[in-house]
Amino acid sequence: MVSSVLSKGRSVEELLEKYTNEYSDFVEVHGVKIHYRDEGEGYPLLLVHGTFASLHCFDGWTEIMKTHYRVIRMDLPGFGLTGPKPDNRYSIELLADFISDFLEKIGVQECAVAGNSLGGWLSWEFALKYQEKVSKLILIDSAGYINDNNYPLPFVIAQTPVLRNVFNYVPKAVVRRFVRQVFYDQTKVTDDLVDRYFDLFHREGNKEAFVRIANSYFVQNTHNLVNLKIPVLVMWGENDNWLSVKHAEKFKRDLLNCTIIIYDQVGHVPMEEIPERTALDALEFLSN
Repeated sequence: MVSSVLSKGRSVEELLEKYTNEYSDFVEVHGVKIHYRDEGEGYPLLLVHGTFASLHCFDGWTEIMKTHYRVIRMDLPGFGLTGPKPDNRYSIELLADFISDFLEKIGVQECAVAGNSLGGWLSWEFALKYQEKVSKLILIDSAGYINDNNYPLPFVIAQTPVLRNVFNYVPKAVVRRFVRQVFYDQTKVTDDLVDRYFDLFHREGNKEAFVRIANSYFVQNTHNLVNLKIPVLVMWGENDNWLSVKHAEKFKRDLLNCTIIIYDQVGHVPMEEIPERTALDALEFLSN
């Protein structure tokens, strides 16, 4: 176990004690010790988190879905308890390969996949590259349309040389501001929620990994979405401040078999802001 000390004296051991439970496990993929949870029984459902987040953002979904599916979620490299990759390479293509290898490592040959934000982008790129492994796809406020260069504020900061040193240490007040940006209902932004985002973002190596990710060379690949034949459900918060709800219509235009649900008065993370409603909609899509 790593014994490095984080800013404000937070050690990896403390984070492991606070943010793991009886379902937490670890497996090495691409030289990284991946934190993941595997709950429930039945057909596998993989949940993929987005930027700044961790597998915990799907806690609400997991509680509902694990009575119907084998729910698998992991902290992506550079996020959560997993921490950075040794080679510090985080391209979308490499992360899609990582998902494939992770599933193979835990014995999953085929599954349904749901991803939010950056995790949504990884999910549809993974589905395109490994179509035989994905039966259905759920995209929740998914990234991927990059031709408008309308990046969320943390990406803009990380991509600006004179500003990126901000990520050497991000005060909790700034983390709270970022979290407030992705929720419409501000009552959902509790101290515990902010603490979790703050703690896991400051896990050793995660801040540097995010800067690397934000400055990766992103390739516009949405023109290939037409090749995705599987059913896709696109969920979007109408009040998303990070990725415009207009992107939902872009997915509808480019995907052959796509259903859209727009949630009024909901922000960038519907599965975390309104977990019950979105989980039930997802279950209906997966079961039909």
